[in-house]
Amino acid sequence: QVVLVESGGGLVQAGGSLRLSCVVPPGLFSSRPLGWFRSAPGKQRELVADISIDGTTNYLDSVKGRFTISRDNSKNVLYLQMNNLKPEDTATYRCNAAHSLFYPWGKGALVTVSA
Repeated sequence: QVVLVESGGGLVQAGGSLRLSCVVPPGLFSSRPLGWFRSAPGKQRELVADISIDGTTNYLDSVKGRFTISRDNSKNVLYLQMNNLKPEDTATYRCNAAHSLFYPWGKGALVTVSA
C-alpha cells in the first residue's frame, strides 16, 4: 500500500509561518509533477501549488508570494513553506501527484490560522 505522509501542520496566528513536509514514494517522486492540495469544510479540494520534475512551479493566485513549494530529491520529500498565513488558509493540506492518476490520499496536515 502506497502511503503519502504529511506533517508540519498546526495552529498559528495570522501573519505566522509553517512548513509542511510530505514523504513521497520514490516511484511517484521521480516520475511526475507533484502538488499540494487543501480541503476546507464546505469547499472543494483545490490545488495550491505544484512543481515539475525539473523544478518549475505554479501557484494558486491567492497564495502567490506567500507560499513556496520545493522538493528534496535526495530524500524524496516535498515541502510547502507558508508565510504570512491568513485565516482563509485554514484547511487540511495533502500532497499527491499534481494533475492525474492520484495515489491514495494520506491523512493530511491540519493548518489552522487564527485571526
